[in-house]
Amino acid sequence: MPAFTRSIVPFLRTARAATQQRNAVSPLHHALKRGNGVDSMRMYAAAFERTKPHVNIGTIGHVDHGKTTLTAAITKRQAEKGLANFLDYGSIDKAPEERKRGITIATSHVEYATEEKHYSHVDCPGHADYIKNMITGAANMDGAIIVVAASDGQMPQTREHLLLARQVGVQKIVVFVNKVDALEDPEMLELVEMEMRELLSTYGFEGDETPIILGSALCAMEGRRPEIGEQKIDELMKAVDTWIPTPVRELDKPFLMSVEDVFSIPGRGTVASGRVERGTLKKDAEVEIVGKGDTPIKTKVTDIETFKKSCEESRAGDNSGLLLRGVKREDIRRGMVIAAPGSQKAHKSFLTSMYVLTKEEGGRHTGFHENYRPQMFIRTADESATFTWPEGTEDAHSKMVMPGDNVEMKCDIHTPVAVEAGQRFNVREGGRTVATGLITRILK
Repeated sequence: MPAFTRSIVPFLRTARAATQQRNAVSPLHHALKRGNGVDSMRMYAAAFERTKPHVNIGTIGHVDHGKTTLTAAITKRQAEKGLANFLDYGSIDKAPEERKRGITIATSHVEYATEEKHYSHVDCPGHADYIKNMITGAANMDGAIIVVAASDGQMPQTREHLLLARQVGVQKIVVFVNKVDALEDPEMLELVEMEMRELLSTYGFEGDETPIILGSALCAMEGRRPEIGEQKIDELMKAVDTWIPTPVRELDKPFLMSVEDVFSIPGRGTVASGRVERGTLKKDAEVEIVGKGDTPIKTKVTDIETFKKSCEESRAGDNSGLLLRGVKREDIRRGMVIAAPGSQKAHKSFLTSMYVLTKEEGGRHTGFHENYRPQMFIRTADESATFTWPEGTEDAHSKMVMPGDNVEMKCDIHTPVAVEAGQRFNVREGGRTVATGLITRILK
């Protein structure tokens, strides 16, 4: 019997029927397992209980520096304490193409707790080809663990991930220097730590105060050398608990969730998943799906799962899957939002305040004129955009934007997206981030 089948007639609700209902596999849970989220090894969609403060964190860093291995090691260590379900490497990098290539392509979600807090952990891809998936993952984080291989030190994606984390609003970072079993020269390890502190300061983080833990995720996974394995995972979790604050959630504002993934349950409907940005939502609530077109799609949420557990309410900070009544799979896509009725509108034109990255920051080597056409990332949306000078700008046709400039420009995107004044965005071109900015005024 599905978990979200409400009930059977009262005279059939015997103890046996109630037991069967509690043990039933949720179709929504199965659908979420087939989406970007990893299987949490939980057979049944148990009820989600809010007993600890919730924080969204994740692993970021260069490809092959050990982000997924560290994620698996954290679940293993916390599982030994009864605070998680252990997920091995293959369960996190679960897509066939990820296992074949040995890299993470999409973001993967795992769940665990410490004695102090409950965490949803996003394992972000480090490969440059999949940076847009990393942007989505980082945008959902309250804090992050950046993983750096001791044998390599900082690398291109180390720097780009720090930059992107800062741009999407991540305030606190914890550093895990991994693979110290492959480089045990104290002077070299000290050099890696010193360079990371300098890099953190360069990107606006507190380099001198940021916790840096030196260890080996592989040793923790294999139960070897606990002084650099399990003990360092414990030290890392203590640092995460103390350094990354519990965010203040905007529970009193209208509900808003950016759609990250969409899939269907045969015979049930369409499921949209993502991180709730603000507000709260109860089962059977009316919502609107905004974006893609000028007219919102009105629907009702018939079931909710949060962190792969059934719940009556989704709230700001949760990673939730929403079962939507009467919505076809093709009617909703990544980049749209699900919102309280009347609270969001889709727009195509707005004014922006934008900083153009320098060559040294990984940006463009040369300037650009108006009618510049890069890709724009807003929440989970990825849209083609055209930047022009605002009306009334003198010498607009000859005026040039140079790396390092702060500029005010008009932006037009090809497909309407739910945006609002004060919202952050990133601009990418040719496989790199070239600018970051804020929307200052909606035009249409």
